[in-house]
Amino acid sequence: MELLTNNYSQYFKTVTKYYRQVLLKLSSCDLCGEACTDYLLLCQTCVDDLPIFDLNIINGDLLNWPAVNKILPKITFDHLICLSPYITPFSDWLSQLKYHGRFEIAQLMALLLSKHYQQTLSQYKNNKADLVVAVPIHITKWQQRGFNQAHLLAKVVAQQIDLPYDEKILSRNKSSKSQVGQSGTLRRKNLRGLFDVNLMKENSPPEHIILIDDVVTTGATASEISRCLKLAGVKKVTVLALCLSLPSEIKLN
Repeated sequence: MELLTNNYSQYFKTVTKYYRQVLLKLSSCDLCGEACTDYLLLCQTCVDDLPIFDLNIINGDLLNWPAVNKILPKITFDHLICLSPYITPFSDWLSQLKYHGRFEIAQLMALLLSKHYQQTLSQYKNNKADLVVAVPIHITKWQQRGFNQAHLLAKVVAQQIDLPYDEKILSRNKSSKSQVGQSGTLRRKNLRGLFDVNLMKENSPPEHIILIDDVVTTGATASEISRCLKLAGVKKVTVLALCLSLPSEIKLN
């Protein structure tokens, strides 16, 4: 029986490896049409050309960039790590995910975000996080859309960085109007009281939580959630987001 089990295991590994090789040969890059790499949707050239923040020059944290501090006033989270500015191709991919159901895009972006985060860990000695959570959406919006993009990202990111993910700790207790186009002050006002933290009273709260979001614009949503988490006993919140929306006057080069 053990021999049969071992043979089956080896057979499964061989088939899986062959299937992945076939996928790579049949797949073409989402951006240029060339053969893909292990990312399955991108070739290595396009991976290397992605507009990704170089966090090494700001000690692994976008909050160390004065221009970002200026556009994110009154924040309550402790660290901000974003993969890219909210520009092509990430802005296009997020639109395709949210409105056209391209769920394979979520997998790709989560893998890129995980790798980006892992490359910053050397900047945070003895500061490993305890838990991953995602920015929640109200149940009515989840039912209308069918998914929460932050949740899709967080599941993969948590697995890749080897941390537990808890989708039940945060909830949104009521729906609200779209925040698009509103100032940071109005966003903060509209968000007050929208989020609940559901921590078990008999357990000690996590000391350091990673909060996953798709796009940070004014930081109001992440700040309100961070405020609620800290009221519940969490000591530190790192916001890990796919994109940061930058005003046009901020130069990237």
